[in-house]
Amino acid sequence: MGRKVHPIGFRLKSIRDWNTRWFAEGKRYEELLHEDFAIRKLIKDELSQAGVSGLEIERAPNQVQVTIHTAKPGIVIGRKGASVKELRNKLKDLTGKSVKLEVEEISSPDTDAYLIAENIASQLQRRISHGRAMKRAVMQAMRQGVEGVRIEVGGRLGGSEMARKEKVWDGRVPRNTIRADLDYGFAEALTTFGQIGVKVWVYKGEILPQKSEATDVYISE
Repeated sequence: MGRKVHPIGFRLKSIRDWNTRWFAEGKRYEELLHEDFAIRKLIKDELSQAGVSGLEIERAPNQVQVTIHTAKPGIVIGRKGASVKELRNKLKDLTGKSVKLEVEEISSPDTDAYLIAENIASQLQRRISHGRAMKRAVMQAMRQGVEGVRIEVGGRLGGSEMARKEKVWDGRVPRNTIRADLDYGFAEALTTFGQIGVKVWVYKGEILPQKSEATDVYISE
C-alpha cells in the first residue's frame, strides 16, 4: 500500500489556507458541505470554457461569498456583467441565500498546475501525442520562471493494451518540503481507449516564515 498525502493538504496552516472557510456542527455541517459540492459542480459546469482554476467559499449568516480564480475573466463576467449576474442568480436559487461573487484573474496560466493538467487532458482527447503535450507544457512553465515542473500521465497511453505511467520533469520539485510553494493539479482525459489521468506539480520557490519584529518594551522601575 502506498502512503500518499495530497500536496496542498500537507501544507495547510503552514504556508497554505483552506479553500473553504466556515464553521458548523452536527447536521448543519453535513448540509453545508453538500451545498459546497453543489456550488463547485454548478460553477464548473457553467464555466467549463473559462479556465477556472480554483474556488474559495466563505460563509456568513445567510450569505455566501464565492471567489473564482480564472484565466479568462471576460468569459466569467460577460458583456456588461450579464454572465456573472446570471450565475449569481443560479447560485441564489441553489443555496437560498444571498450570494456575493468575486472574480480574480490568474496572471500566468502557464504556471497554474490545474490549468496545465486540463490543457494536457484536452490535448489527449484530441489525440495529440502525450509525450509532445507534456514536454511542451514543461517548457512553457519553465519559460515563465518557475523553479521546477513535474508531470505524470497514467492509463492506456497511445492505445496500448496495458496501462502504464510516464513522467516528465525539469528543475527541482521537492514534494516532501513543507515550506516549498508547490502547486498541484489533477485532470482526467476521457479517450476512446479509456480514462487517462494527468498529475502536475509546479514548484515556485520557498515560503519562509516571517520573523516577528522585536518591539521596544518599557519597564518601569
